[in-house]
Amino acid sequence: MQLQENLSDSIQQLKICILIPTYNNAKTLRRVIQGVLEYTSHIIVVNDGSTDHTSSVLADYPSLEVITLPKNRGKGYALRQGFKKAYLTGYDNVITIDSDGQHYPSDLPVFVNTLKATEEPVLLIGSRNLKQNGVPVKSNFGNRFSNFWFWFETGIKLQDTQSGYRLYPLKYMPKKYFTTKFEFEIEVIVRSAWKGIPVKNIPISVLYDPDERVSHFRPFTDFTRISILNTILVLITLIYIKPRDFVKKLKKKSFKQFIKEDILQSNDTKEVKALSIALGTFIGIAPLWGLQTFLAIFLPSIFRLNKVLSFVFSNISIPPMIPIIIYLSLKTGSLFIASEKGLAFDLDTITLESVADHIAQYLVGSIVLASVTALIFGVMSYCLLTLYSKKSLKDG
Repeated sequence: MQLQENLSDSIQQLKICILIPTYNNAKTLRRVIQGVLEYTSHIIVVNDGSTDHTSSVLADYPSLEVITLPKNRGKGYALRQGFKKAYLTGYDNVITIDSDGQHYPSDLPVFVNTLKATEEPVLLIGSRNLKQNGVPVKSNFGNRFSNFWFWFETGIKLQDTQSGYRLYPLKYMPKKYFTTKFEFEIEVIVRSAWKGIPVKNIPISVLYDPDERVSHFRPFTDFTRISILNTILVLITLIYIKPRDFVKKLKKKSFKQFIKEDILQSNDTKEVKALSIALGTFIGIAPLWGLQTFLAIFLPSIFRLNKVLSFVFSNISIPPMIPIIIYLSLKTGSLFIASEKGLAFDLDTITLESVADHIAQYLVGSIVLASVTALIFGVMSYCLLTLYSKKSLKDG
């Protein structure tokens, strides 16, 4: 009893409320509510258009905050309504627990104590033992599928990304979302991780009772929606998130640190460093405008080269250098492709119209120029790195 009172005090101090979304789970809802009430009365229930006797169950708890939706809108929509209500009520954290009876309210102390021990905002996901008897095979497969894409999109490895038993740091999460069904629980953790919120697993117990559990997950429809969401998230990750995070990390270093750590003292071999510099140089000069940052990070990841070196040298096409690169590309291209108009302009009079008149020369010339310059930069860097390594051995 004393432990429960202490936990209740902690829930009060940490401004936590328990959010229970429910849809046609009248058979197990009462047990879940009773279990949570043993620890706290700070509960919000969202009745997502239930057509069974859920309303009569909730009528027995007049002191609870109940949001009743006139028709079923989906778990994601119900959670979003609950988050909005909790935020307006003044709560800082929300613990969500499913109403189908698979989660044990007795695991609430695990969430609360973990939050107490954490100095920064954190999003906690209850990690289920999906290898125990009675767990549906589709749940195990779906979880592994979700775990992989979450790792790809955020770089965070988790054992369980699909559990609905979670603690959300309400005030630090994104405020707007675009999903309303089961896939919302993926969107919210991915986008929270993108905001820099740590996402962690904590161990919980789980109960799968086929006689009383009612699942509303539609394998084909919901899996399709989840797949579409992951496709969108992966594209955002590759085009925006990874370049953004990479640039942020790079900006924290001084030029001296960059030379020392990423060029001279990197664990990569001389060959890898030289190839990375050559690749970055090629990407920076080649006609790949708009894709240079993405390619300078993505391609080294694929070929296991140095992403930092590739990205830095791709910036050979900084604004002051662009006219020079275009001019040299046109001059180079004119050696291979003749033009009726000729190159009757100089470095100071290059315009988009003049480049368009010589587009074939520009494209061919920029590829040749990029290749030759990349080769020169690669060979020079390899020679310099070789001299440095010999000097280091001599000094050592």
